[in-house]
Amino acid sequence: MAGKRARLRAGKGTRLRAARLGPRDVLHVGSAGLRSRPVRIVLSALGIAIGIATMVAVVGISASSQAQLLRQLDALGTNLLVAEAGESLFSGEEVKLPKDAPGMVGRIEGVEEVGATGDLPVTVRRSEKIPEEETGGIGVRAATEDLLKVLRGGVAAGTWLNDANGRYPAVVLGDVAAERLGINRPGQQVWIDDRYFTVLGILDPLPLAPDIERSALVGWEGAQRLLGFDGHPTAVYERSTDASVRSVQKLLAPTIDPQNPQNVSVGDPSAALKAKAATEGAFSSLLLGLGGIALLVGGVGVANTMIISVLERRHEIGLRRSLGATRGQIRIQFVTESLMLSGLGGLAGVALGGAATAVYAYTGGLPWVVPLWAVGGGFAATLLIGTVAGLYPAVRASLLSPTLALQAA
Repeated sequence: MAGKRARLRAGKGTRLRAARLGPRDVLHVGSAGLRSRPVRIVLSALGIAIGIATMVAVVGISASSQAQLLRQLDALGTNLLVAEAGESLFSGEEVKLPKDAPGMVGRIEGVEEVGATGDLPVTVRRSEKIPEEETGGIGVRAATEDLLKVLRGGVAAGTWLNDANGRYPAVVLGDVAAERLGINRPGQQVWIDDRYFTVLGILDPLPLAPDIERSALVGWEGAQRLLGFDGHPTAVYERSTDASVRSVQKLLAPTIDPQNPQNVSVGDPSAALKAKAATEGAFSSLLLGLGGIALLVGGVGVANTMIISVLERRHEIGLRRSLGATRGQIRIQFVTESLMLSGLGGLAGVALGGAATAVYAYTGGLPWVVPLWAVGGGFAATLLIGTVAGLYPAVRASLLSPTLALQAA
């Protein structure tokens, strides 16, 4: 009896403590609101999903396009240089490169391949009945046999110029020139100057030589014999070793024209692709901003859904509080519910963004690339939005008086 009284006296100062919620309990109570209102949850998560999908798709499409450009650069190489005739600094007249310019360039240390073209003052047309003024932006050029090898180009149909066919009225068309002339297969004829030339081949696209894509190419010897070509090249293309590109670039102009190197223009055809690859995605910032706005709107929708949920579930909150749930546990419940709601929208958005990127890449013939940082960053943003959106409703729910909540119910 004395021991029982002692235990009662000791228990008077003991304060009851609420049971702690384990991770499983937190997930259970946090998902209760999601399970009870599925339609509202789907609509609320849709705003988050649209924002994340937009952001992931924009980054993915940009990364896929950049990967394609880098793949092109790897295939085409960055060791191609072109030397072209410019204008005289004093007279303003067009400068002619020496006839032996390709041979001179080929003797520069580090140069591996050399090709050349020469502009011809004639036009190419589908037939002699088409007015001479309607050129379609197509130029006629004499071309050396090594030109296609230097450009790392290919023949889509037919064959390239060689010793045997390059001396006769035969022509190879760039892909753009063939399209504009309405030529779709070798063996057809086009009118150049005052006679018909037989089309030997049609080239594949040449990203590093857009001028060649818009040209009708005649053999070097055939151009001299049939079209009055004087043998002076207009442009000299060369491939050098990767290690010697910069040194060759400095030597090209002095080698071709030692007395007036300023009359020779030296360019890097791959520079445009390099710049495009470096700036790819620069114009996607607007779309990223729109995706961010959609994400914020989705966050507002989540907050609104949580506030309504608190108002509708006052009886539940009051009952839990009267049974011993602490304010902290109530806050954890509603923040968890908000996080789960946003997380569902984030997962759906990542999936939709990845699918949109895949469709774009497949239809455009691009590699499918979705950076991991975009996926991780997008999902982290949804969790942040969910936390922020659920804080106010969670605090509001925890401050509800159990008595008043039960009475209101």
